Amino acid sequence: MAYRIGADWTISLPQLEAALDRYRFVECSPSQDKSVGWTEPRGQAHGPLVESVAGQWILKLQIETKAVPGAVVKRKADERIQEIEASTGRKPGKKESREIREDIVHTLLPLAFAKQSTVMVWIDMASRLLLTDAASQGKSDEVITALVRVLDGLPLTLLQTTVSPQAAMSQWLLAASDDALPPAFSVERECVLKSSSEDQAVVKFTRHLLATDEVRKHVMEGKLPTHLALSWEGKASFVLTESLVLKKVALLDGVMEDAGGDDDKFDTDVTLSTGTLGPLLRDLLDALGGEMQFSAAVPSAVLSDSPFV
Repeated sequence: MAYRIGADWTISLPQLEAALDRYRFVECSPSQDKSVGWTEPRGQAHGPLVESVAGQWILKLQIETKAVPGAVVKRKADERIQEIEASTGRKPGKKESREIREDIVHTLLPLAFAKQSTVMVWIDMASRLLLTDAASQGKSDEVITALVRVLDGLPLTLLQTTVSPQAAMSQWLLAASDDALPPAFSVERECVLKSSSEDQAVVKFTRHLLATDEVRKHVMEGKLPTHLALSWEGKASFVLTESLVLKKVALLDGVMEDAGGDDDKFDTDVTLSTGTLGPLLRDLLDALGGEMQFSAAVPSAVLSDSPFV
């Protein structure tokens, strides 16, 4: 998911490091059900929380959660309520029942297994863009909330295009030839079409040729694409969604062969990923009619060493 950073907001690398260090990740305490914080992107303990590679800044948010199964809480709560009824002859009310469930959760939480997940954040200050590898809106919102908590006044807006991804994907599926597709992009073999009518019928194509009359007929009947697999210049493949989210992003074999013999895999991965996905996103925005401009417009000129230029 890609966000535009407000034009007037600036921060240096040392300032960002210091800000993140105040919210460094700490594991959940025995009675804590969730912990969110920043951790080392390179995976080296006590290392920096911001890695700068070829001018691109990489961050990592770590999320740890502990949960007690709802069925276990319900069973134990029912047992305790039955004990109260048997000993006192009264049935606990809603408030007391809720307190009983909360007490059971608090008691069992130290025994619950912790589940950890991470989300990478890529900041390109030259292009005023911030991207997360969280494909779900909920997870991305959690990342943005954590960033805003750390960086006071950070202005972020989701990228929006002049032509909606859904409208563009519909035209690409209706195209009679590859010449009608945007330059550098090819339609691959995966698509989800959803009807806007009351029945909300859904048709999914997987490993299926999409340049067919069958697919065009579905689109012409009003089923609109919510997901469409694309490839870019033979270097990367991805699935574009109706909300301008890129899923299943993968660098193709030719790109990985360019990695050479660099011993530092982290730096190589960042260089290849940002160097490929930057131009891809730029071309995708062009294919969707360009970025929608608002009153607080971003600068039209950005530094030439940015991969988005």
